[in-house]
Amino acid sequence: MFVPRQYREPDGSWMTDLIHDNPLALAVTNGGDDGPFATHLPIIPDPHTVIDWSDSPNGAILLGHLNRANPHWRALRTGEAILLVFTGPHGYVSPAVYEMTPASPTWNFTSVHVHGVIEKVDSIEETLDVVRATALAFETRFGFGWDQSESVDYFRSIVSGVGAFRVTVTSAEGMFKLSQEQPPEIRERVKKSFSQRACSRHQATAEFMERLPQNGLRATER
Repeated sequence: MFVPRQYREPDGSWMTDLIHDNPLALAVTNGGDDGPFATHLPIIPDPHTVIDWSDSPNGAILLGHLNRANPHWRALRTGEAILLVFTGPHGYVSPAVYEMTPASPTWNFTSVHVHGVIEKVDSIEETLDVVRATALAFETRFGFGWDQSESVDYFRSIVSGVGAFRVTVTSAEGMFKLSQEQPPEIRERVKKSFSQRACSRHQATAEFMERLPQNGLRATER
């Protein structure tokens, strides 16, 4: 992903926060003669490891699963490369918000591209562990306290149709295009416009804008 300097994340925590809050990734791998495979699927950090990308994401372990009936599963090969695309909050920026002319419209957005190496999970028990860990992670973060203990037997009855895998991260880049190219007063107007919208996606974009350094750039780029 091409990321202009002013749109790079101020620190690695921005990427981990985006992945935690937007865990439905687009997983892309090389295909055959018909081109690449791409599947939307949930991704979680390995619960036995700590995801902290303050310094580097390299070596982090992520877990995913998909339907074994999906041709993408059959195309996955242990040791091959995979790209996981996480899309965060975003929104259209109208030039009317700038209160100046000339101006042009744009789209503020946030995204993280994670590159890694696949390891397919062969064991049914390990696959069940991935499914249970995924359900627990999402219920804890987004759910209503559902207790999965009474559904484990049901999980076990359907897990043969699930293909799980691990991804060892080799690199990651985040793009947080949040009007950093604009003067502070224009960025403030965009942020205020987003924060006042009823749409939670716009509000979440405004929250990322609130976290920007005062001049919109990292300290090392001042």
